[in-house]
Amino acid sequence: MSTLLTDLLKRPSGESLVPDLRPLQLTPKIDPITQSVLAEDAVLRQLVDGLGSPLNIVLPEALDTNVEAFRAVYRQHRLRGRVYFAHKANRSVALVRHLAADAEAGIDVASLAELQAALSAGFAPERIVATGPKNREFLWLAALSGIIVNADSLDELSELAAVIAARRLPRARIMVRFSEFASHGVQLVSRRSRFGVPFAQLAEALDRVDKHANQLDLVGVSYHLDTIGLPEKAVALEGCLAALDACRRRGGTAWSLDIGGGFGVNYLADGREWERYTSELAQAVLGRRAPMTWNGHGYGLRNEAGTLRGSLGLYPAYRPISGPGYLDQLLRAAAPGQRRPLGTLLLDSMYDLDIEPGRALLDQCGLVLARVLEVRGGEDGGANPDHGDQRETLVRLDLNARDISLEEHGVLMDPVVISAAPPGPIEAYLLGNLCLESDLITRRKVVLSRRPRPGDLLAFVNTAGYFMDFSATRALHQPIARKVALFQGGDGWSWCLDEHYWPVHERAEAA
Repeated sequence: MSTLLTDLLKRPSGESLVPDLRPLQLTPKIDPITQSVLAEDAVLRQLVDGLGSPLNIVLPEALDTNVEAFRAVYRQHRLRGRVYFAHKANRSVALVRHLAADAEAGIDVASLAELQAALSAGFAPERIVATGPKNREFLWLAALSGIIVNADSLDELSELAAVIAARRLPRARIMVRFSEFASHGVQLVSRRSRFGVPFAQLAEALDRVDKHANQLDLVGVSYHLDTIGLPEKAVALEGCLAALDACRRRGGTAWSLDIGGGFGVNYLADGREWERYTSELAQAVLGRRAPMTWNGHGYGLRNEAGTLRGSLGLYPAYRPISGPGYLDQLLRAAAPGQRRPLGTLLLDSMYDLDIEPGRALLDQCGLVLARVLEVRGGEDGGANPDHGDQRETLVRLDLNARDISLEEHGVLMDPVVISAAPPGPIEAYLLGNLCLESDLITRRKVVLSRRPRPGDLLAFVNTAGYFMDFSATRALHQPIARKVALFQGGDGWSWCLDEHYWPVHERAEAA
């Protein structure tokens, strides 16, 4: 929750503020590589004309910068380990093939199909880790191919051992994923999770591994917490260090600690815009200013007799410390029990540190294009959904909320208008192409740099991580967006269908 919103919660319910009537922009952070793509408006129009709207664009070369930024943190703390890309964040074939060409990069697969994709893209088994719940087929291919299996439960350990014994396969390299950690100093307990083995069952988990010693080779332990809170992650990391120590006391040789993902992305260019938006949202919920959202949606906030209640259910879109910076901050944090930096404890113990960034590794690696179908209200007239005596601008796009699931993941940022229309900011609601009242691309009014016209394009930037295809469906027989890969050639940008991309393309074009 923003500091301004926290301050608002402390104000007397009867205190009013002078309303700020400036447009409530949430300007996206756009790196040079994405900006150079947006500058190719003629190419983008041709792609949408040829392949349809919506259209997903991925930028495989942007991965290199992100991987290197994480590796720089490793070098700074003198740590070893693998950076695994969490494949579930995007279905792109091009992104996976591009990473496969980097001998030091790994991939985290969470399904049988993702494992097949990783193997076919060129990843060697030692660079693949399987996470999440697994069925027997997934376990069989994982054991047969020789990848690391990060077990999600005690039963999964037994199931994997049974598959290996029945097929007389070699021992599988495994990790055990733990959850529900508790500190011994300042009382802090990680929230309950549907994933992983409760840390209180550590001894039972090690007993289960020992029982199946002919089939399972424990190489490490892991956690993955659904939180951005550093204190909770510090408790989990210290707990996993204790688990590795317990394993070694039993004569084991486990050496790796996998802390999963959750490093975050900074989506917005200006933190002041984020503070102002959340502050004004609270004022709108309390009825102290005009509504900012469709039908007064409060994003988790509500007005109870003039008092603001609830909690803001939004991703903190402005996060100046995120991605590699967040990893660095975690490693510098003191272990709650030992009061020493976690990175120092890892180094002194000579344990490897593995990570599984998804969203953070895809920062600035893609965008979604949508064609404008209709513009109502504003200059042309149209009923305001909140106040019938005013006019609102409604922009209908040729995509639906599942094609660009920003609202589902609670990330708010304005799209970029690709248009020859004269500049001049307007506020508008973005509507989808499904025959459903709920198909809103944004529940908030976005700020557009100009009033679009039918046929223009809106670009939703930095959407490769979880927004592009994670929730896409074929509802009402609407087609799922095609995907293309853009890469730097000799004279600028070249493109191919996502499934046709191989890492040799950009090098051949540049030669």
